[in-house]
Amino acid sequence: MSETDQQLASRVATEAGAMLVELRDELVAEGIHYWDLKDEGDVAGHRYIMSALTAARPDDVILSEEAADNRRRLSAERVWIIDPIDGTTEFAEHPRHDWAIHIALWEAGELTAASVALPTLRVTFDASPAAVVPPSTRAKPLLVTSRSRNPYCAVMVANALGCDVARLGSAGAKAMAVVMGEADIYVHDGGMYQWDSAAPSAVAKAAGLHVSRIDGSPLKYNQESLWLPDFLVCRTEFAEPALSALNP
Repeated sequence: MSETDQQLASRVATEAGAMLVELRDELVAEGIHYWDLKDEGDVAGHRYIMSALTAARPDDVILSEEAADNRRRLSAERVWIIDPIDGTTEFAEHPRHDWAIHIALWEAGELTAASVALPTLRVTFDASPAAVVPPSTRAKPLLVTSRSRNPYCAVMVANALGCDVARLGSAGAKAMAVVMGEADIYVHDGGMYQWDSAAPSAVAKAAGLHVSRIDGSPLKYNQESLWLPDFLVCRTEFAEPALSALNP
């Protein structure tokens, strides 16, 4: 095996991202409709990542947002959990940058490799080597939340901790905002699946951030249900007060 699992995840996420940025630019220049751009991106990203992972690890099972659930994963030893474009809405709103590519590997109950690419920023965050979270210099914590809805959990934490609030697109972009030090807390409940948080949770945890469900329990992957509706990523100093606000 010439390439480690982590190197593979990082390479494929980065390459897929570069391909999608180029594809988006070309299709927008041709005047493609917003809805068609979403579809074209999802299909292209899925095919690229599936082909690359299958070529490199033909015996592994892949769970993708853009494919039917392969139930062989429940008895498999190795399962890749991928979101070819996390934040398809933002991808289609050229030139927005808050969309991501998620690739994670699950083995024996743990995520053992993970990468989150932010293609328009030309950066890929890996679980190993872990990212270094810069110190915060803000007077008040900054919480990032959904562009499209106002999760009550975010309102609870923002009110309890006196947070400033910003809105971003994809789950991966929001989690990486905490990793980059551009935000302090990301919390969400409702409307999420395993592929939405797998890679971001592994990258954030490796970077030393607090990562959990909103009740404080660990996130578990390759479970029978694809639904994994809530997610908390924050600097460790905000974990206890955030969880207290979420679980009064």
